[in-house]
Amino acid sequence: MLTLDKIYHASYVLRDIARKTDIIAAPTLVPGMDLHLKTENLQVTGSFKLRGASYMISKLSDEQKAAGIITCSAGNHAQGVAMAATKAGVHAIVCMPDGAPIMKVENTRRLGAEVRLVPGTYDDAHDYAEKVAAETGATFVHPYDDEDVIAGQGTIGLEILDQLSDVDAVVVPVGGGGLISGVACAIKNLNPHVKVYGVQADGAASMVGAVLAGQWQTLDHVATFADGIAVKTPGTITYDMVNQYVDQIVTVTDDEIAAAILALLERQKVVAEGAGAVSVAACMFGKLPLEGQRVVAVVSGGNIDVNILSRVITRGLVMSGRNAELSIALTDKPGQLELVSSLIAKCGANVVSVDYDRFDPSLPISDCILRVGLETRDRAQIELIKTALTEHGLSVVAER
Repeated sequence: MLTLDKIYHASYVLRDIARKTDIIAAPTLVPGMDLHLKTENLQVTGSFKLRGASYMISKLSDEQKAAGIITCSAGNHAQGVAMAATKAGVHAIVCMPDGAPIMKVENTRRLGAEVRLVPGTYDDAHDYAEKVAAETGATFVHPYDDEDVIAGQGTIGLEILDQLSDVDAVVVPVGGGGLISGVACAIKNLNPHVKVYGVQADGAASMVGAVLAGQWQTLDHVATFADGIAVKTPGTITYDMVNQYVDQIVTVTDDEIAAAILALLERQKVVAEGAGAVSVAACMFGKLPLEGQRVVAVVSGGNIDVNILSRVITRGLVMSGRNAELSIALTDKPGQLELVSSLIAKCGANVVSVDYDRFDPSLPISDCILRVGLETRDRAQIELIKTALTEHGLSVVAER
């Protein structure tokens, strides 16, 4: 099993390669919690993956370096391998699922790797990469199920305890398990009283399922926009390490992840991708017993495609009660729109769109549906508006 000595050696090797990212206070994100963020989204390649890739490549023999390396990734490990390989003068082939964000694909190419897009998911790219490795003799750099890779990621745990020695709990995103295995190994060996919690997207809860079942297993499919942790099959090494070191793993929904991304943007000026924000989402939505504790949430990456970010912001606004659309059944007569507008204005909300539908066959001939898009402060304000409309004889038939 991985030793603390190896993690310390990785820290020494990475001292001039990986940035010692800041831990910043986030006092307004979760009331009643002393929350801090370990900002791996500000790492050199935008995620923690540079650490494990660089350390693993540093351990290769001259013969292995001459034969080249190959890996698979949804994007962050790809960029870490590309940068590490280029610095080491090693040819790298990176197999990525064809649905990987364009930004991650282009950044991987820009950093010097040969990119091969594979139809399907991360796991399909993994199978293809292993096949090419067997055919060419290239060394396969596993994204998470390798002790050297895990040791590199474990340097984050060393940094957390060095930067915030009185931490009570550390919350870590989980895909295949490499990050949390390394972080938990480092922390539990140095201070076993610190709790280490993992978080997965509920549409890709492979490690959660394996731990609950008591045996390593593979999901039939995954479905989450958090592509960095959309892994059907957890590692075998990481499965054992999670069972040994991790206190609990929970899941969050895509809507909760979107709300966390929005909160990080607005309140902390921190850009996180879906995989990087799951730790914060778990804290925000009360998934873990953390009230009153000093907590570090690892923001593992910030490589989010701007098109996805736009959609995530919209979803996050809806999730947090900042945007809403109300469908109101009205009698089709003069003055109704004015009444609705005045009631909304008195409640302090802003109307951003209006749609008028008088052809719904489920309505009486004299009625219509008015759909009003709103900018609001929170869920409480939306409920205030609905109550005001109802008290004036108007019927809110739908909300989204």
